[in-house]
Amino acid sequence: MPSQSLMIRRAPRQPLAFALALIALVATACTPSDTPGASDPGEPAPAYDALNLAGEPTSLEALRGKVVLLNIWATWCHPCRAEIPELERLHDEYSSAGLRVVGVSVDAGGEEERIKAFAESFGVTYDVWHDADDRISTLYRAIGVPATYLIDRSGRIRWRRLGPIAANDTSLASAMKAALAARESSQ
Repeated sequence: MPSQSLMIRRAPRQPLAFALALIALVATACTPSDTPGASDPGEPAPAYDALNLAGEPTSLEALRGKVVLLNIWATWCHPCRAEIPELERLHDEYSSAGLRVVGVSVDAGGEEERIKAFAESFGVTYDVWHDADDRISTLYRAIGVPATYLIDRSGRIRWRRLGPIAANDTSLASAMKAALAARESSQ
């Protein structure tokens, strides 16, 4: 059996192997089937409530009957900043057809004024909610921000993107048009 001093000397030579083993352990421990909540297209959207920036309670259930584009983001996230113009464009173009864009900030508690100023500086006119405890990431199995989910009128997830959405994303446009054209009773 090697001495402890020998093992300590060998450890720095194998950081990559250790890191890969750790990643494999985490990946198998956190597979989607083991994570609470559901976020696969076709599955019901997990129930979710938060506070809007005025401090009032709100929920996805209150939006039932609308198509919801749910975007999880943070003020410190650069890809989140890059996708805001596209989210705003979708809000402007499709809100009259029944689309509600909801941005859920996972910034820390006490950051409400900063989130408001941030949204204002980016010209955000869609709904912004705040989840200081970041409960939404667990519910929707979001691995980091941004993450975006399209929820149909009956409350089912129809599309998702883990990572930023691009301008004029054809897969999102197709899913959104289909969700907006469908009626709740036919889904």
